[in-house]
Amino acid sequence: MTMRQSRFKRICVFCGSSQGKKRSYHDAAIELGNELVARSIDLVYGGGSIGLMGLVSQAVYDGGRHVIGVIPKTLMTPEISGETVGEVRPVADMHQRKAEMARQSDAFIALPGGYGTLEELLEVITWAQLGIHHKPVGLLNVDGYYNSLLTFIDKAVEEGFINPSARRIIVLAPTAQELMDKLEEYVPYHDRVASTLNWEIDHLAGY
Repeated sequence: MTMRQSRFKRICVFCGSSQGKKRSYHDAAIELGNELVARSIDLVYGGGSIGLMGLVSQAVYDGGRHVIGVIPKTLMTPEISGETVGEVRPVADMHQRKAEMARQSDAFIALPGGYGTLEELLEVITWAQLGIHHKPVGLLNVDGYYNSLLTFIDKAVEEGFINPSARRIIVLAPTAQELMDKLEEYVPYHDRVASTLNWEIDHLAGY
């Protein structure tokens, strides 16, 4: 595996607790994990060993990088989350989970997933839009999985609900290597909606 220098120490990956129906999703999760290892990047994710979460975390762990799984205490059962590899950081609830994952990470990547993945992705995009953080947000658009979401976002821009400059927050690519190359080159979005935001500050210390 060719090692590449990265400006990131840890990246948070959002993804499904299911593997989905396509082999390409399975392969993309492992490919992303291997790409993180190749760049000497540690993983932060939602904990658990099932679905795409399990695949990406196992790939990073097997590659010798540190894995931090952040998971609410109520979900820490083998029946729900499986056996988490690496370091487990229990939190009280889903809100604390997202805040802790964000605090520990230098960038974010979303693989295919469902409601939870989408909610996590949109929240960190919104935080970037509001100026709460300036960390890159990447979308690994495997086989066009997120095309419908991107169509909606472009429609929101067209209808005046999203500023065209805020559309650039989302870094998009179909493969892990291409996405990581783009994230490395990302220039933060600076059109802050508000300059003095107080909510979540305690939880998001370090931004």
